Amino acid sequence: MPTGTAIRDVRQQLFNAADRILLRDGPSGLTSRAVTAEAGCAKGVLHRHFADFDAFLAEFVLDRVHRMDPQAAALRESAGTGTVVDNLTTALTSLFGSVAVALVALITFRDELRARLRDTWPAGVPVLTEAATTIATYLAAERDLGRVAPHTDVDTLAAMLIGSTHLLFADRTGATPPTSAVRGTVTAVLAGAMPAPG
Repeated sequence: MPTGTAIRDVRQQLFNAADRILLRDGPSGLTSRAVTAEAGCAKGVLHRHFADFDAFLAEFVLDRVHRMDPQAAALRESAGTGTVVDNLTTALTSLFGSVAVALVALITFRDELRARLRDTWPAGVPVLTEAATTIATYLAAERDLGRVAPHTDVDTLAAMLIGSTHLLFADRTGATPPTSAVRGTVTAVLAGAMPAPG
């Protein structure tokens, strides 16, 4: 790229490059040089927009967490429609079928990134804690509608759903689990939370 040529939406271009590298090469392949090469820009571009590479990674993770907002809204709006199991199966498959699994690995892989994220995200792994909050909100709405048993601890149930489903998807190099496996996990976790028939 010639010097002085403006790059439009450089931050998103760099974030999109990081997505591709994470999905293809995993956390160990994600370096500042790899990101700028993948984005097709000069090496110094990243450091003109971010204090250092961990600052870039922290903003990248938070940007990807905020991209989950439409999925969260869709899950909330599904309360009272379809079945609880199907709604959660769809939401969890969508979550873990995205870059989320790779982000969890990245956060686990880099100590400095975790430290940076603590400045704006005080507890847990951002992708997983945001997803757990979304699921707990959805389950609370279903509980209010009588489709989840009264007095169900929706926060604990949401954490169990996230943890159990994450185990299915954790090997980013393996085959994607079938929907039936996700549905089976959701059904098992929800077994004690579904209201008795009639």
